[in-house]
Amino acid sequence: MKNSFSVIIPLYNKEQEIEATIRSVLAQTYQPLEIVMVNDGSTDRSAEVVRSIGSPLIRLITQSNGGECAARNRAVSEAKGDYVALIDADDQWEAGFLAEINALINEYPDCGLYCTSFQVVSSEGLFHAPCPEERGVVENFFRDSAHRYIAIPSASAMPRAIFDQIGGWPEGMKIAGDLYFWIKLARRYRVCFSPRPLVRYLKEASNRSASIYTPEQTPYSFEALYDPSAPLDEREFIARAALGKALILCAKGDSEAARRAIRTFSFTKTYRRTLRKVQLLNRLPVKWRQPLLNGYNWLAWKIAKKGL
Repeated sequence: MKNSFSVIIPLYNKEQEIEATIRSVLAQTYQPLEIVMVNDGSTDRSAEVVRSIGSPLIRLITQSNGGECAARNRAVSEAKGDYVALIDADDQWEAGFLAEINALINEYPDCGLYCTSFQVVSSEGLFHAPCPEERGVVENFFRDSAHRYIAIPSASAMPRAIFDQIGGWPEGMKIAGDLYFWIKLARRYRVCFSPRPLVRYLKEASNRSASIYTPEQTPYSFEALYDPSAPLDEREFIARAALGKALILCAKGDSEAARRAIRTFSFTKTYRRTLRKVQLLNRLPVKWRQPLLNGYNWLAWKIAKKGL
């Protein structure tokens, strides 16, 4: 069965990367119905680069800056395909990505999310992300995501109709909005996964959200999303998302956000190390936090590449 796909791309100041991203979509062996791009108030030449490609598949919509979540929601509202496939404006697909997603949909219908494995591209080379090795419906999304990646935006697609059931991305949330969305989705729908690495995630792309963070203005939070009566695996996954975000906010100087996360998610056992990092970082002077976290992350990346 042939399924129709609307490719969704939020665009904000990606002049250097956006052409390669679009070319990777246009090179798919299974062609999409359309590419819906929302230019979210870019101040560089991103929109001009998109227009210069001249593909009839591209619909470029311009709006004032509302953040990545708002741009995705706008794109979905404009989409015409039965499924929406996500890709960030600085990542790339291998030529067989949409074909594999289409095959998953036909083999495993009635899922709410379809994902593939991916590779991390850095200045030091190409590295496989830690992902499941099994193809098919994931037994327990929350448990099986504990130490592996199942869903990232650029490697995911979903039925357009599910947005009527669960709503869209949390507008105004600038860090971990994708994890917030996955939690809402996985509470109600099955998730399907392919171990084929069909996406390239650019680790050192310009303008990554965590590096340009400004304070959030949003009614959404992981503390409000958290349900203390939910199964433990779900509660642990939310703790992972919340504490990972709190670590970034703490490094930016938001001590109160860190304290809220510590209070709510101190129960965690799976992510005890992250909890301790937030607790320690939050005790330090603000000016020390970001350099210390950068140094820790650099060392962790070096160790991970060596398989230690």
